[in-house]
Amino acid sequence: MLKNILLTGASGFLGSEIFKILSQEFKVTCLGRNNSDVNINLEFNIPFFQTSFFMVVHCLGKAHGIPKNYDDIAEFHNVNVIGTVNLLKGLENACIPDYFVYISSVSVYGLSEGYNVDENACLIAEDPYGKSKIESEKLIQDWCLIHNVRLTIFRLPLVIGNNPKGNLYNLIKGVKSGFYFNIAGGKARKSMVLANDVAKFVFKAAEVGGIYNLTDGYHPSILELSENIANQLGCLKPIQIPYWLAKVLAFFGDSLGAISPFNGEKLVKLTSNLIFDDSKARKAFGWKPNSVLGGFILSNK
Repeated sequence: MLKNILLTGASGFLGSEIFKILSQEFKVTCLGRNNSDVNINLEFNIPFFQTSFFMVVHCLGKAHGIPKNYDDIAEFHNVNVIGTVNLLKGLENACIPDYFVYISSVSVYGLSEGYNVDENACLIAEDPYGKSKIESEKLIQDWCLIHNVRLTIFRLPLVIGNNPKGNLYNLIKGVKSGFYFNIAGGKARKSMVLANDVAKFVFKAAEVGGIYNLTDGYHPSILELSENIANQLGCLKPIQIPYWLAKVLAFFGDSLGAISPFNGEKLVKLTSNLIFDDSKARKAFGWKPNSVLGGFILSNK
């Protein structure tokens, strides 16, 4: 009989990759709002499980984004924190797993720039998404300690793969429409990782436990990624604009407030290096990822 794993968020961008990998060797029970084995909204309800799980992979959550109002801000807390609380209560009422894997984010570090940031860096995020991830991590750490569950936390940078949402979706959309531009040569390097690579190492890492940054080890520049997308789409390469012009546009964006797609904060992020150290994962469970630029293939062009 196959061992049973509970996977939350299996229909999502990363969750679907994790499901494909784990379901090859295990029985995977999926939890989500709809079209899942367990249909439930964790923001408001505690799940009732009729079976036991030897491992839980908690991938469900509200992804990174810029909140435009109070409701958007509250949703990060409701989905990522309250949803986690309710999941843990449901597990307590049914069974305690041996292993728990939580999909977190490098956003917990609260950094716009940095080089070789490792897992010992302070968690200083002040944005709603980063704060919700910090709080969720702490809840799960305390729960796993009390119940003697081996915990693994993946802190992920920009995740690359097919049918993405968030920043990667916007980048692809911008390149395809011709409305994306690189600033000051697009030389800023960012840590990234392939969704499929993360999925392939979930079980291996779970057996070890710990907190890990995962990257592709190369950290492509924004220019390299945007031109890779343009080449796959058969589009013109993104427009280049000088830094001074971007600064003028950011100034006007700041004056417009939340309705502006570009502002000073966005300018800093697009022109600053932000690189995370994944050497801990390489030593602990043999993390050997593929290059994002070599492994990213757009299937839906």
